[in-house]
Amino acid sequence: MSNAALAGVPTQRGVSADQRVMSLALWGALVFLACFLVLPLGTLLLRAFETPEGGFAATANFRTYATTPALLAAAWNSVWTATLTAVIVVPVAFAYAYALTRACIPAKPMFRAVMMLPLLAPSLLPALALIYLFGNQGMLRGLLMGGSIYGPVGIVAAQVFYCFPSAALILCVALSTADARLYEAASTLKASRARIFWSVTLPGARYGLVSAFVVVFTLVVTDFGIPKVIGGQFPVLATDVYKQVVGLQNFNMGAVVGIVLLVPAVLGFALERWASRQRSATMSGRAVLLRPAPRASRDWPLVVLCGIVASLLVGIVSVAAWGSLVRFWPYNLSLTLDNYDFSRFDAAGWQAVWLSVRMAAMAAVAGTAIVFLVAYVLERGPQHGAIGAIGRFAVTVPLAVPGLVLGLAYVLFFNHPANPLGFLYGTLAILVMNSIVHFYTVGHLTAVTALRQLDPEFESVGASLRVPVWITFGRVTVPMCLPAILEIAVFMFVNAMTTVSAVIFLYGPDTKPASVAMVHMDEAGQASAAAAMGVVILAVTSGAKLAQLVLGAGLGRLTQAWRC
Repeated sequence: MSNAALAGVPTQRGVSADQRVMSLALWGALVFLACFLVLPLGTLLLRAFETPEGGFAATANFRTYATTPALLAAAWNSVWTATLTAVIVVPVAFAYAYALTRACIPAKPMFRAVMMLPLLAPSLLPALALIYLFGNQGMLRGLLMGGSIYGPVGIVAAQVFYCFPSAALILCVALSTADARLYEAASTLKASRARIFWSVTLPGARYGLVSAFVVVFTLVVTDFGIPKVIGGQFPVLATDVYKQVVGLQNFNMGAVVGIVLLVPAVLGFALERWASRQRSATMSGRAVLLRPAPRASRDWPLVVLCGIVASLLVGIVSVAAWGSLVRFWPYNLSLTLDNYDFSRFDAAGWQAVWLSVRMAAMAAVAGTAIVFLVAYVLERGPQHGAIGAIGRFAVTVPLAVPGLVLGLAYVLFFNHPANPLGFLYGTLAILVMNSIVHFYTVGHLTAVTALRQLDPEFESVGASLRVPVWITFGRVTVPMCLPAILEIAVFMFVNAMTTVSAVIFLYGPDTKPASVAMVHMDEAGQASAAAAMGVVILAVTSGAKLAQLVLGAGLGRLTQAWRC
């Protein structure tokens, strides 16, 4: 079989077994995406146009939303807090990324590791730490000069911590690729360093700045944990969805708010995709990679900046860890491990942690297998025709869907009496599938990047030797892509462990994840126990990342020698 055969061009002997396998796999991928993404979102959309009795309401629910001052205030609050957070985070993340990519500073690996710390913790953890510092009984409450940390101040401060690594990672990528010839030309023309920065460096990173701003804005608008813990009576869209569904049992209005929440996420997704495409075109094939030279007047101020940022990141986590050991905040500050006896604060106890580990492990194993197989079928299968195009579009959709919206869509779809998949509702399986779909797109892009580094001639050679495509896939493609597969698995595991918004609507009495138990402990006033649960989650995800580093190094030596 040749490439033409894999691409779906008919051969003289008709459709081969490989073509049938690839077509069946492609249809299987579409069925999976239809059942766990398209149909739930379609149900959410239809529900927004229903009356409470199930009739057709046209735009009545949206008119009610537009004429309710409290709901409009929540939308405005989400927009301005997200904008303010992005305005604060992006310049700091740019300076941090500039230090890691364009300066010669010591301890770069340490600064990179510290930068990743917020990604390994639930978003509730920085909010709890800020309450310990600046809450009603906080140690540094006086610094607020009579103000309160509960509300927009606390939300923005905690979101800055939570969103910093996402922006810094994007800007590290944007700044790591620069054409040294531009800087040589500017120096030859006697341009000052400030002018080179404004006329060469910033324009080269402008699309990365746009992407970072959009990602931070979207993360803040769609996050549920931080406004739930430290938002007080300050309404935002994410907490309004929860209030409409859980508090008022108004699923129709919850669907309307969910769609409103979807709008900025979709617009941000479209803008970020545009910026990513523009950024990839900034380096030509003749470009010379810029290698920074040591310069004390630039490097030492950046070392100080990185030290301050890293200290704040570690300090926030340390305060939360210390708070988890306090016997009874703020009246008895003696240290104890009693807060880690979770059965005293939540009926699920440590079972919530083990359930989260099982859920994350299942999401990692099943999700990685599904993501990589679908990516292989879409990349190596038929490239022409509507089916492949639909599949390639569908796999990008989850990136634009907030976790709360996806969770609400699952409730409405899988809890419907006529749904044959309704047996999944309230089980661990639906939590696993929701986590897989919610974090699907990033894993898919990682798999596609790895597959595109492999020459398609591997499949052609296998076909010419009459080796079935699934044998080539198992013996050649998978071993060569093992580092990327491991990266996808750990990404799925970490995000399934830390997510709150994706599972807050879906857990049952016997399937409460640790992140949801953390929310309930905080609601019950058990802040130390909630902080302890957050520290346990952070320890589990940090262990997974360390295991990835060790396994990745071993797999690299065993399977990646061909790259040398």
